[in-house]
Amino acid sequence: MPPASLIIFDCDGVLIDSEILVCRLTSEELTRVGYPIGVDDVISRFAGRAEPSMIAEIERDWGRPVPPSYYKQIRWRIARSYPTELRAIPEVAETLAQVESPICVASSSYPEKLLAGLRITGLLNLFGDNVVSATRVAHGKPAPDVFIYAAGWMRTPVDECIVVEDSVPGVRAACAAGMRVLGFVGGRHCRPGHGAALLAAGAESVLERMGDLRSVVPEVFGERCFTPERGASIGNPSAVS
Repeated sequence: MPPASLIIFDCDGVLIDSEILVCRLTSEELTRVGYPIGVDDVISRFAGRAEPSMIAEIERDWGRPVPPSYYKQIRWRIARSYPTELRAIPEVAETLAQVESPICVASSSYPEKLLAGLRITGLLNLFGDNVVSATRVAHGKPAPDVFIYAAGWMRTPVDECIVVEDSVPGVRAACAAGMRVLGFVGGRHCRPGHGAALLAAGAESVLERMGDLRSVVPEVFGERCFTPERGASIGNPSAVS
């Protein structure tokens, strides 16, 4: 396999510690509209999946459509909560500043939520235009579409990509795309045994801290992805794919 020349990061639970917050709000809003579900169930069933996939499963299970009020309320609550409650995953900015190879984001989130999370945590300028939402493709994770799209956006062969993912659907999607995958369990939503689940899904290794990427990537994939510390490049903060 060729040396890695692109690192693709999932966003929620990898770059920003948003999964625990969004899953709590999702649990509360689904329960409010008549589909009672706890936070742990939301995490185990839906973390890493695009909203349309989650809604389709809920509607099959419930036997009725999720009411329109859910969509309006969950977006309003996320938008209200992000500025005060959202934080970047520890060590992300410092680690990204040391990556010499190209980097991009490939996320299941809808663009407004994706951009807001990266902007509020101060990470958006590290990626410039290279932020890809699964709304651009036909099928969300665990289908490989968003990762294949991201590789094409970055003009990189899939076998030269490394993906950093915190969810089983995300790991499966990256493997299906023909990419190598590192699991990540540094988000507050990750429960005991989650690392083992990521390995079983196809991750080659699991990171407990984002700072571990500095040592794990050269050890597993070769050293040319990393150089001594440098400044982050600045891109167009209004762009998203």
